[in-house]
Amino acid sequence: MGKAPNDMTRRDFLKTTAISGAGLAAAGGIGLVSQAGQVLGANDRVRVAICGLRGRGFDHVKAFSTIPGVEIAAVVEVDDTVLRRRLEDMNQMGLPKPTPFIDVRKLMDDKTIDAVSIATPNHWHSLMGIWACQAGKDVYVEKPCSHDWWEGLQLVRATKKYNRIVQHGTQSRSSQAVKDAIQKMRTGLIGDVYLSRGLCYKWRDTIGHTPVDPVPPGVHYDLWTGPAPLHPFTKNHFHYNWHWFWDYGNGDLGNQGIHELDVARWGLGVKFPNKISAIGGHFLFKDDQQTPNVLNCAYEFDMPDGSRRMLEFEVRGWMTNHEAQIGTGAFHSKGVPAAGLHHTALKHKPAQKELGPPTGAPSTIGNIFYGSKGYLAMDGYDSYKTWMGEDQEPGPHGVGGGNHFANFIDCVRSRNSEDLNAPIEEGYISSTLIHLANISYRLGRTLQYDPDHQQVLGDDEANHMLHGAFRAPFVVPEQV
Repeated sequence: MGKAPNDMTRRDFLKTTAISGAGLAAAGGIGLVSQAGQVLGANDRVRVAICGLRGRGFDHVKAFSTIPGVEIAAVVEVDDTVLRRRLEDMNQMGLPKPTPFIDVRKLMDDKTIDAVSIATPNHWHSLMGIWACQAGKDVYVEKPCSHDWWEGLQLVRATKKYNRIVQHGTQSRSSQAVKDAIQKMRTGLIGDVYLSRGLCYKWRDTIGHTPVDPVPPGVHYDLWTGPAPLHPFTKNHFHYNWHWFWDYGNGDLGNQGIHELDVARWGLGVKFPNKISAIGGHFLFKDDQQTPNVLNCAYEFDMPDGSRRMLEFEVRGWMTNHEAQIGTGAFHSKGVPAAGLHHTALKHKPAQKELGPPTGAPSTIGNIFYGSKGYLAMDGYDSYKTWMGEDQEPGPHGVGGGNHFANFIDCVRSRNSEDLNAPIEEGYISSTLIHLANISYRLGRTLQYDPDHQQVLGDDEANHMLHGAFRAPFVVPEQV
């Protein structure tokens, strides 16, 4: 296949994504240059705007409000009911009232805002991030940073062009336990690491069917839809359940799963794959959901020394076991018992309830790495255990979290992007793996991928899906 106009060589990608520390220093390396033109020192306020307030966005409010020197100066929300409720919540928290916006484009014109934190549905992530970079604002963007491959690439380009600090919301990269575990693997604790396995087993009940309804009063549905196709309003397309529709979300692989996929790729020491295959389906429930609730993904990576590594990933939305004790509480000195909790919860669920997640039943969210000397498992974001040798004797283990939002603010102040725990370049790569697996699943075939040109070989349909399409005027620009 010939080189398409949007193809890029590895050298092009490195040029695009390598942010110059010297250039950042020249832009104000000893302090934050605010939109008002003043240089902020270590004790000055960083004025943050948070986009999206209903769910994860209010977690952003809580997190940023605890960081000294940070002011939540503005919020963006397209549902008036949610906006009023969250403003009252912030008032009860004792926070100064932020400036409210409905249209994020108006926010970008506010030169007093230093950073934008994005917690909207996935289909808005990249475009808001690009607009923020163009407006001279730093960005914290929730995972996945893109709904399609192309817009993620454009966000990386905008980050470089406008010398912005952009953190990806894969907070496992701020976990001390995860960092320690990966460092131990790098120094050979479990030998030659040839396989990583990511697990995303969460109880996900049916979403049922919802009819077409009038847009609720106070919901600015055109703005909510943004770059996605404009469909008639249904409740299932809106709050949270948008995750399960291709025009807005990326399924659980791109919801919970990207956290574990990012760690699986990081620990394995790989970037883009050479081959991707994914099969699965939407099982158990007959409802409106489009994305699979069971998905088995396999990625192959050709290494520079001629060897090959493999990454497996599983999404499972209902009944499961706990691999490598993940989800049992065994990784912590305090927590749920290592045995019996899952079955106890199932045993005591109400007799009249035929389906529905059992109360208290834990999910199985984590990673397993296999090497020539043993294996290492991570439970969620903050703990790991190892088993060594043929007898699988217990080895090194650890527990420890971190503050992803504080790391972002520290880098906003220092202007040193190299200190970001989850720079957008890494988020972009992991998000691309999400898109490749979903495309393999949707097309029903294995994809052969060229990491140098970031294109699927001999498959125009897959490459068209990687690019995505955008509804005017909410269009990801070809030139950022």
